[in-house]
Amino acid sequence: MNIPASRWYQVIEKRRSHRRFETTPLEANILDQINSICNDFRPFPHARAELVISSPDDVFKGIIGSYGKIKGANSFIAFIGNMDFPFIQEQVGYTGEAIILEAEAMGLATCWIGGMFRAKFVKIIVNIVKGERVLSITPIGYATKSLSFEEKSMTGFGLTHKRKSLSDLVSGINESEWPEWMRAALESARLAPSAVNRQPWRFYLEPDSITVSVNSLKRNYGLSKRLCCGIAMLHIEVAALNFGVKGIWEFLSPPQVARFKITSDSI
Repeated sequence: MNIPASRWYQVIEKRRSHRRFETTPLEANILDQINSICNDFRPFPHARAELVISSPDDVFKGIIGSYGKIKGANSFIAFIGNMDFPFIQEQVGYTGEAIILEAEAMGLATCWIGGMFRAKFVKIIVNIVKGERVLSITPIGYATKSLSFEEKSMTGFGLTHKRKSLSDLVSGINESEWPEWMRAALESARLAPSAVNRQPWRFYLEPDSITVSVNSLKRNYGLSKRLCCGIAMLHIEVAALNFGVKGIWEFLSPPQVARFKITSDSI
């Protein structure tokens, strides 16, 4: 399926992670729409998403970050990659964020969860083939109308939404030379969610491309930095398309992740 750029671009700035959900089950037609996007958005053959219509309460373990436990959701989505293939982490991040943006555009709440879930339990209830692994999951449902105490505490101090400035993240061509599409793409990537808001991405700019790299190769918090960079990649492409700029991704060796290069048929 094609990326609905305008629809997803509008979600990027306002999206927030939620950990408290209404216990009311999602309607059948909503579940059908989510299932369809999981099946239809497959830009990479070895990265996919699967909807599980079951309470994820038994899936989560311990405390999830600083917000406390996930509560109330009646369904979740598993983000799955075949580990026998290269670049799978970033491909799963890219694919999963697309599903999440569509869910948010539908008025649903989500939350990327990396290492704090029982992978063996998820493997039992998700259709996994040889070589595949569940790399992340998200509960999905309607957010509660009021924030929990933990959520109020964190958002009140601005800890969850604080972002590094572009000057800390970007190198390459001078800011005065950035075209409109590139500035929008960088701002959107800057807003991408990441494990404990670590923002591991860095961007190198050339007149016709943006190269995404990780700030280090160290893995922590149970979620690959390359997966987080895949989320930022999706944001870059959505913003570029919203400004009429098409491009292709070239996957690169660590510490680089991928390069978005605009194509000659851009508007």
